This record gives sequence, C-alpha cells and structure tokens, in this order.
Amino acid sequence: MSPLPRPLEAHGLELVGHTDLDGRGDGMQIMRNGDVLYVGHMGDFGVGTSVVDISDLSRPRVLRQIPVPKGTHSHKVQLAGDMLLANHEQYPYRVGVPESSGLLVYDVSRPAEPRRIGFVPVDGLGVHRIWWDGARFAYASARERGYDARILIVIDLADPTRPRLASRWWWPGQHEGDRERLPDGHDVGAHHVIVRGERAYGGYFDAGLVIYAVAADGSLRLISSLSCAHGGHPHTHTALPLGERNVVVVTDEAIEPNCEGAPKHVHLIDIRDETRPREWTRFPVPKGDYCSRGLRFGPHNVHENRTGTFQSDRIVFVTYFNAGLRVYDTGDPEDVREIAHFVPEPPAGQPAIQFNDVLVDRDENIFVTDRVRGGLYILRGTMGPWHASAT
Repeated sequence: MSPLPRPLEAHGLELVGHTDLDGRGDGMQIMRNGDVLYVGHMGDFGVGTSVVDISDLSRPRVLRQIPVPKGTHSHKVQLAGDMLLANHEQYPYRVGVPESSGLLVYDVSRPAEPRRIGFVPVDGLGVHRIWWDGARFAYASARERGYDARILIVIDLADPTRPRLASRWWWPGQHEGDRERLPDGHDVGAHHVIVRGERAYGGYFDAGLVIYAVAADGSLRLISSLSCAHGGHPHTHTALPLGERNVVVVTDEAIEPNCEGAPKHVHLIDIRDETRPREWTRFPVPKGDYCSRGLRFGPHNVHENRTGTFQSDRIVFVTYFNAGLRVYDTGDPEDVREIAHFVPEPPAGQPAIQFNDVLVDRDENIFVTDRVRGGLYILRGTMGPWHASAT
C-alpha cells in the first residue's frame, strides 16, 4: 500500500484514504451506492466512469473503468435508487466532433456492474452537467446545434429505457432564430440547476444566478436572475439553496490559471423575495500564495446536499482548485467563517492540486477528486460532528 499524499495545509480535516484511480487520476463528479463509488473522469485517459470499492475507506480499490467513445468525455454522474445517469460530451481539450453526445442511463441494481439500458442523443456537442434526484425529469446543460453556448434541457425518464427530450430553456439571444442579440464577447450559457420542489436554482455564467419555477411537466419558467460580476466574466457555476433559510450559495468557477481574469467568489444570496435576489455577503477567500502555485485558484463545485447524503442548511463544502477543499459555516449570514480546509501535495509532475468536486455521505465521509492526476481523496473531520443546522 502506497503512503498517503502529504498535506501541505490542513485544519479540521484529515486524509484517511486515496487512490490515483489506477493511474487515470483526472477525477470529476462522485456518487455513492453502498460500498461503491462512481467517479466521473475529465477524459484525459479515455475513461468515462470508474467504479471504486470503498468497503475499506483506507484502501479504495478500482473495480472497473468504463471507456468513452472517441472524442468524448463522460465526467458527470447522478445516482438515485438503482439508476445512474452519465453524460457524453465533446472532449473539451481537443478539436473535433464527439463520437457520442447525449445522456446515458445505467441500471446499477448490482452496484459494481453498471449495465447500460438507455440513451438520449443530443444533436450537437453533448451534455455537460446533470441534476436528477429520482423524479421523472432530469435537468442538464447541453450544447445543441442551433444554439450559442450551453442551454438547459429537460429529459423525461418515465421509461428509462427510452428517455426523451421533453423541453428546453435558453437565455434570449442564444437561439439562432431569436430576435434578441447577445453582446460580442459574451459568455452566457447554462451550467446546471439544482431542483428543490417547485423551484430550480442554477448558474448561467455571465447571466449569473437564475431562479426558475418548475411546472408539472418539468418545464422551466424564469422568475429572476442576478449577476454579481464586477468586470470580466464571472463564470457563475452552481446555485445551492440552503434548506428553508431563503438563502442560496452561488459559486463562480475559476477557469483562467494563475488568478488571471476577473476574481471569482462564493456568494451568499438573499432570496426572501425571489423576484429580487440580492447579494448578502461573500465567503472569505483563502489566504496564501495560491496565485503563484500554478494552474487554477478559486471556487468550483460544492457538496449539493443530495437526498441520502449529508444534509445541512449551514455547513458548505467548496472545492477550490489549488487551495484544496474549504469548509464554511454560514450560520450567521453576516459573518460567514471558514472552519476547516485541506490542501494535499500534488502528484509528481503536477504543479499544484486541482480539487474538482466533492460529495459528503450521511456518515460525514468526504470524497474529493483532483482533475489532473491526483484521483480520489477520502477525508474525515477532526473536530467532531458538523453543526448541520442553522437553527
């Protein structure tokens, strides 16, 4: 057994297990199914999804790796019950048309042996990120022919062996037939939504936070939007509602390396009046020499409080690329505090860690991926149970 990667900085978190995913460590989204994890890959090594045995958290073990078609990556996964969804999208770091573009459906009633049962094709460059919690409709961002950048699509899974596109939503000006025109140099495009009851909350890059009403047929109607940009492109990424508090955590995605481009933040948004959301505060930015360590520094994904995982309307887990994983307490919205962090040494030959996505299970085990070579990291808190409720 190889020694665990050494922490460069750590407070309140410790590393208990690690795998470089059999040398294919370009990790992305994570879902847990009993003693198995499904880990999406960025696509650098031709792998779509790894199936990882975590019956011993200190010794995670790759059971199998599902390959991707030529020119395609499959870095996002969603799990509910005995079904797993995964995306097919153009591999973004090579010019060309993907061999496959759309949404995959797997039967995972045997967790270690995903079995493909359905596929909905997308005419274009494919599906980027998905939200699905077991309901009839899944929501995804997709690049379709005839649209500028990513739009939102709604997929009907009433028959998972024959999933179908139910509806679309796009920002005015994205469709080639729209009368509206987006400004030159814009970066208006969907990332994904998180659905809570009859509302959906999402990031739409330059357009910022978007709040939708969700109809019985799954379709979306825009209620409001809010951009917190102050020059440059904010790359608004994720919008996570915190329980019944009428606040939403919004992340900007740091895309440019070495702190180039507009600063990226994590925002706490007041939605007591959902027709007029307003920025309440910004989360503290990690202090250190991160801008000179190389690669990306800034926020990306959050633990999304999925059903069956750790639930909190107060504690927020954020991947911060070369600043590792940061944990925040939002109990006082006027004084958001960082309460824990973990930054490991990077793999050999990699300038800095690039923590990419995070999942916290109901037992408070924390699973984090590195997007380059580092693979999967398993963490635990060292300060006792998290104070999950703000009340």
